[in-house]
Amino acid sequence: MLRAEPLRIDTVVIGGGHAGLAVSRCLNDRRIDHVVLERAEIANSWKTERWNSLRLLTPNWQSRLPGFSYDGGDPNGFMKLPEVINFIERYAEYISVPIELATNVTEVYRKGNGYQITTNRGSWICRSLVLATGACNVANVPPFASSIPPSINALTPMTYQTPDELVDGGVLIVGASATGIQLAYEIQNSGRPVTLSVGEHVRMPRTYRDRDILWWMDVTGISDESYTEVDDIHRARNLPSPQLTGSLKQPLLDLNTLCMLGVKIVGRLVGITDSKAQFSGSLKNNCKLADLKMNRLLKTIDDWASNHHLDHKLEPSHRFQPTAVEATPSLELELSKNQIGTIVWSTGFRPDYSWLKLPVFDHKGKIRHDGGIVESPGMYLVGMNFLRRRKSSFIHGVEDDARELSDHLMKYLARC
Repeated sequence: MLRAEPLRIDTVVIGGGHAGLAVSRCLNDRRIDHVVLERAEIANSWKTERWNSLRLLTPNWQSRLPGFSYDGGDPNGFMKLPEVINFIERYAEYISVPIELATNVTEVYRKGNGYQITTNRGSWICRSLVLATGACNVANVPPFASSIPPSINALTPMTYQTPDELVDGGVLIVGASATGIQLAYEIQNSGRPVTLSVGEHVRMPRTYRDRDILWWMDVTGISDESYTEVDDIHRARNLPSPQLTGSLKQPLLDLNTLCMLGVKIVGRLVGITDSKAQFSGSLKNNCKLADLKMNRLLKTIDDWASNHHLDHKLEPSHRFQPTAVEATPSLELELSKNQIGTIVWSTGFRPDYSWLKLPVFDHKGKIRHDGGIVESPGMYLVGMNFLRRRKSSFIHGVEDDARELSDHLMKYLARC
């Protein structure tokens, strides 16, 4: 039953994932009266929009949220999907989150000096608002996807579950970020032939010199790099996720590894016409650029280790083989002739703000903000890629962001 009158409260947090829960804990610590609105249930996207074999890219020792951290017996392992869900649910119980489940926000607009939030279960009026719905609400599928022949099944990482559920035939995976290479590896190993369409990507080893690459990024300060320190923060926020997998058994899952398994590597998909997929000729350049950037990262690590007199305690410095690219990569693939039965669009995601009725968007439909402080008084954004730091998109990365934005929110409430 809908309430007749809106409830008034200091702060509304929209989204009950790890980011919204982290903000809730920080607001509790500052004694700010608030409610978290979640459209379904806690950790809903992890439960309903992830493939079965998914593992976190971050090692267990790095899994933490404000006041809470991994306490299991495998700190160097990587959480499987059920473990991630359990981790988030345990956190919600631990912080006694004031949450309204099955509460779908349908409209948010300015109301006096604050905001009115309309949902399927009534309305709230608040002085401040935190958007914690995440960046992965809608699969970012290119417009020419509508040109796929009707005989081919189209999936995204939000709808793919296991190779066993795929229709007969080969698989074209579009996109070579962390998700794309993991799915290519899994599906190729299942016995189905995979073609991987590769655009700009971030090549990165799982381990280097006997340490996890994310350990290196922590100790060198790379993960804590501020959004104010980056020359082009808009480009940094749109970079694909690094080619990592949550497993120490596969220290380097890259294009070379996939080639050795039999995966066919082609360039960026630019169009589909008459059942023919057309690819860009930029594959070599994209691979060279990815190799160059990886080697720059490894040099930064080597320099840090040397400056801290750790070389004698570590494996020797080394470099990985350059990405091998065919002399003349294919620029076209006849989908029917090559018996492609499935296309998986691993081309990223975008947030869904169709319910946000406020003039806070730029010309590309993205929310204008300064490190999570939105260009609307008392409104904040959290849980987005490179929000305030390079690590912001990881579960542990939201901790510092949530604390700093909660501090700003508290000061705002004291003024208004």
